[in-house]
Amino acid sequence: MTIPVITALINFNTGPSFAQAMVLDTGILDTNVLSDIAAVIVDVSDQVNRIETNRGRTALSDQFQTGALTLRIVDQNGDFNPQNVTGPYYNLLTPMKKVQITATYGSVTYPIFQGFITSYLTTYPNESGEDVAITTIQAVDAFRLAQLAQISTVTGATAGDLSGTRINEILDQINWPATMRDIDAGLTTMQADPATNRTALQALSTVATSEYGALYVDASGSFVFQDRNVTAGSIAGTPTVFADNGTGIDYFDASWILNDVLVFNKATITRTGGTAQVASNQDSIDKYFLHSYFLDNLLMQTDAVALDYAQAYVASRAETSIRVDSIVLDLYTDNYNSGIIAALDLDFFDPIKVITTQPGGSTLEKTLQIFGVRMNISPNSWKTTFTTLEPIIDAFILNDTIYGTLDYNVLSY
Repeated sequence: MTIPVITALINFNTGPSFAQAMVLDTGILDTNVLSDIAAVIVDVSDQVNRIETNRGRTALSDQFQTGALTLRIVDQNGDFNPQNVTGPYYNLLTPMKKVQITATYGSVTYPIFQGFITSYLTTYPNESGEDVAITTIQAVDAFRLAQLAQISTVTGATAGDLSGTRINEILDQINWPATMRDIDAGLTTMQADPATNRTALQALSTVATSEYGALYVDASGSFVFQDRNVTAGSIAGTPTVFADNGTGIDYFDASWILNDVLVFNKATITRTGGTAQVASNQDSIDKYFLHSYFLDNLLMQTDAVALDYAQAYVASRAETSIRVDSIVLDLYTDNYNSGIIAALDLDFFDPIKVITTQPGGSTLEKTLQIFGVRMNISPNSWKTTFTTLEPIIDAFILNDTIYGTLDYNVLSY
């Protein structure tokens, strides 16, 4: 059985980029980062005995959260003792150093996590019978840095900016590298920046929400902004099929759920300087009782666009149906090539179809988008869990046109 090969690197240099520093007159252009000293990058793969990663979006807030990593290292030489003056990392073991996890399979290297160390916890387990220490490294992705950065004004953020332009302007404000961004142009024009005191993450999230798009940090450590064409339209792509009846990739477990968590039948959306725009669905209220949703201080330019937002939200959330809450892939399954590639390659907004056979011969079947990726890796186990949800906003298809490309254009009641 062939499984992916994990590489765990710690970069003790400063700055957000993980690339090796390029000392003047040396290095590779477009690959290395200009610096006066080379970075100290160490491979700790052979000391790792557990990796846990968690990245994704919460259903209720419609927001992606800070990604997290737990990296458990077996330290037989005191390397991770910050007071070991003869240790290889003496004076380097400080918070906010960079850590990168990748997996290589079939000659392809896939990113798993890239972020910044927040803590080193050292314990000394007696049950091992060995003279070792266990250092557990906790790390977070770049969302944490945006949360820590306070801003007021945003240079160049004038009325008429598209949402993607505004995202880039905010990232420029905190000096985030252009090489670590994947930013859609966006479809919604913004008001001028409000010039209020807030975190960079709050400013970024306000723009993403005003677009009805999505903002997150991907597995390679880059900020990603996707406009509503992607958040709505990607569900129409060809899904990866997971099935327990031989018609798709086998899986270890699938959890199906039917609840009212995603039901919202009244939405009140208010832009800065505007009036509250309200949309509701009485049939849904009669069926599920009132489920209200409120957003204010958004940055779209007109009340008409805010009303489109409210209508789109209610149209997308007035009903609910059974869905796959999560699906687990066991990468230690025999002959699991397609499952391993799916576990390493699929990410947010990728569509998947899950088929589960029920007692009596009936089936459950649903196509959804991936909104969360968790990995639990140890020497004898590797499980990848995808959490899934309905699209953030439904795309209404008519005559092969996805409405929402120029404005929200949702069906009204």
